[in-house]
Amino acid sequence: MINLPLYLPRKKHTKVGNILAVDIGGTKTSLGQFELKKGELKLIQETTYPSKDFSSFDVLLDRYLEEQAVGTFDILSIGVAGPVVNNKVELTNLSWNIDAELIKQHRKIAHVCLLNDLEATAYGLVGIEPDDLAPIRVGMQQAGNMAILAPGTGLGEAGLFWDGSFYRPFATEGGHSEFSPRTETDIALFHYLRQETPLISWEQVISGDGIYRIYRFLRDVKGYREPSWLQEKLATENPAAVISHTAMRELNDTCVQTMHLFVTYMAREASSLVLKLKATGGLFLGGGIPPKIYPLLRSELFLQQFTQSDRMDKLLQDIPIYVTLDSKAALIGAAYFGAFGNREDER
Repeated sequence: MINLPLYLPRKKHTKVGNILAVDIGGTKTSLGQFELKKGELKLIQETTYPSKDFSSFDVLLDRYLEEQAVGTFDILSIGVAGPVVNNKVELTNLSWNIDAELIKQHRKIAHVCLLNDLEATAYGLVGIEPDDLAPIRVGMQQAGNMAILAPGTGLGEAGLFWDGSFYRPFATEGGHSEFSPRTETDIALFHYLRQETPLISWEQVISGDGIYRIYRFLRDVKGYREPSWLQEKLATENPAAVISHTAMRELNDTCVQTMHLFVTYMAREASSLVLKLKATGGLFLGGGIPPKIYPLLRSELFLQQFTQSDRMDKLLQDIPIYVTLDSKAALIGAAYFGAFGNREDER
């Protein structure tokens, strides 16, 4: 494991227990049962369901308990794609509402906690192996805040505050801040997207759906060609996956240019996040998309766009950048938070 000193205030006091950790995303929900012994977590069972197959988290949890659960658990820790306030959340890309206190009372679970999925990903870094970090730039490793940018179904952003001794993860909703056009092409894309909604967020371009939006813009506005074989694949398969795979194999110029813009926008927003958090400790790129397009992120384009700034080029040139390859990072992080993090009902 990498040596990342996260703030886990209960680490020395929690010795045994069983934890059900949950990672809820707009596309899929993963549940993992962990056994805690002598301060160490061990994953004993994991299951994944398509999120949109269920009308609520309660219905999904019932299915899991009926079909997959191994024994009992006394801690339920849920990472969610949405803003957690007072241990409640309305999910951003699902029509689910979750109230931790109601779950605790209804199901008679000793401890139930909610945290943002990117905050969970940050906690998951404590258990990540070096082989699960793919470097884009090693940079100058130094103490300082860290940033996480994670495009997938949506766009998640989080930070880790360095207090001088420990890293303290915190959530943001920066993915919903407004998209900032820079070039004439960006401005044309902005006006194209304005046909869908008056406010354009970064999530609308740096996400799976964002890849397809950029592609349609190039096809419909810029006149890029869409051959019949590509049209068929886009109609029957996941458009973002089709476009990115086609681009990496250089089989169609529309797809290549789509991913060129996607990587550009991802680099710019990553740069903005690093500057706002002064994340001199490093940038981690997580979520479902970066591991699948790693060769594109290793290109000169990403670093060129990332380091462009009015007066902070030197700072950005020294930032270490890694892609997190562990798909279980958020699930493991939720387990760590449930076991060792602060709990609302014990304050």
